[in-house]
Amino acid sequence: MDDNAQLEKIVKVLTDGYAIKILVATNKEGKSAIELSQELDVPIAACYRRLHALEEVGLIESQEKITPKGKKMRYYRSKVKKANIRIEDNNLIIELSYLNGTVKKYIGKIIAG
Repeated sequence: MDDNAQLEKIVKVLTDGYAIKILVATNKEGKSAIELSQELDVPIAACYRRLHALEEVGLIESQEKITPKGKKMRYYRSKVKKANIRIEDNNLIIELSYLNGTVKKYIGKIIAG
């Protein structure tokens, strides 16, 4: 995937209200889609869509765990410590600081019309 396509996907996710709520809610500990849906008052289908979108662009990670009742459950945790979005010299710049210390910067030209 080219940088502009990746930039576009990240912008779409970072400007989605549900996705932002999920990122914040999973910053300290992993949570299941059901927990997130209930805690954030997000419909479960919308919750899964956002989780998949966040995972696709690398902003969240998931891990499968076995519940005390023996059921497999997927838990999601944010990988992002900080995100900055800015416009500078006709460029859209997104800088992501991850919990593991890495920083990624995406830059794309802004084309009107």
